[in-house]
Amino acid sequence: MSEIETIGQAAEVDDPAGRPRITLLPGFHRRADERPFGVAMFNPHTLIAARLLDRDTGRVINKRFFARRLERALKLRERLYDAPYYRLVHAEADGLPGLVVDRFGEVLVVQANTAGMDRLLPVIIEALCDLLKPQAIVLRNDSPARKLEGLEPETRVAVGTIDGPVLVEENGVVYQADVLAGQKTGWFFDQRDNRAFVAGLAPGARVLDLYCYSGGFGIAAAMRGASRVLGIDSSAQALALAAASGAQNGVADACEFRRGDVFAEAASLAAQAERFDIVIADPPAFARSKRDTPAALRGYRKLARLAAQLTVPTGFLFLASCSHNVGTVEFAEAARRGLADAGRNGRILRDAGAGPDHPVHPALPESAYLKSLTLTLD
Repeated sequence: MSEIETIGQAAEVDDPAGRPRITLLPGFHRRADERPFGVAMFNPHTLIAARLLDRDTGRVINKRFFARRLERALKLRERLYDAPYYRLVHAEADGLPGLVVDRFGEVLVVQANTAGMDRLLPVIIEALCDLLKPQAIVLRNDSPARKLEGLEPETRVAVGTIDGPVLVEENGVVYQADVLAGQKTGWFFDQRDNRAFVAGLAPGARVLDLYCYSGGFGIAAAMRGASRVLGIDSSAQALALAAASGAQNGVADACEFRRGDVFAEAASLAAQAERFDIVIADPPAFARSKRDTPAALRGYRKLARLAAQLTVPTGFLFLASCSHNVGTVEFAEAARRGLADAGRNGRILRDAGAGPDHPVHPALPESAYLKSLTLTLD
């Protein structure tokens, strides 16, 4: 057994590579009645110093602990989805704070966003191999959150080999995803249900997909019968994947993917009097921190204005925000102001967040980061 696997009620884990020392601390804090809260990972060098692993102070944090949590997460996803393409572990909500695991069939992408989970990765990887026997496991430890934990970014293949894009099956569509260099873990499983809803509106429609990334929304719309799809993104690499996915699904003739700055391209399309039956605006996070929130809200307002200007009367507008620092009410107000700036009225048809493979811990409502509005415009 490794050093980490023998951790009992309390232990300090040293890393010869010089990463932060992590303490597994039982009863790290006590309630008013002197009962302890449980066992937590403790890192004094970050804003969230303690992250609860278990309320049982006698719980041993070893491979068996992770195996049980992973099995529970897997059983839930297998009830939700027929195919093995989903977020398998969503941090605190699955009892594994700081850990994200996305499943792409036989390939797993793991992200450790806390120092504690980073130190425990050898045990976690072993437990994942025992449970799922994946062909490959990729570590995408390149999120900004790691810097706050005193960790360096790292991307590598920990198990097996990856020789190109991996496939994602979703709502009857097959996509290509870059799990080594794509955004986040290579695919946004959180928008699955929203993609399906918008695609259901697409038969015969002209669709504009702003921040199209690798074509998730646009190709789904084309597969449901959209007459034309124009996707715009700044990433040439993502657009190449979108084009490949369009060809793979037999809808390449209906899809055009164009590289450019979204705000500039949207303004240019509006000036040319271009109009679309469906406009999708799903940008990356505008607010990386609380201090970015005012600027982010101005950005969402401007994006809503431009998108509304490009939407035909009785058309549909989908707006989304993945900035957890922007609240639901704030986002809705920015969207309302943007529509007003465009001189448009509308009705909200659907107000939705992430899919059920991204559960929310009841004590952490702020972790419900994804917000989206689907509107029909007058």
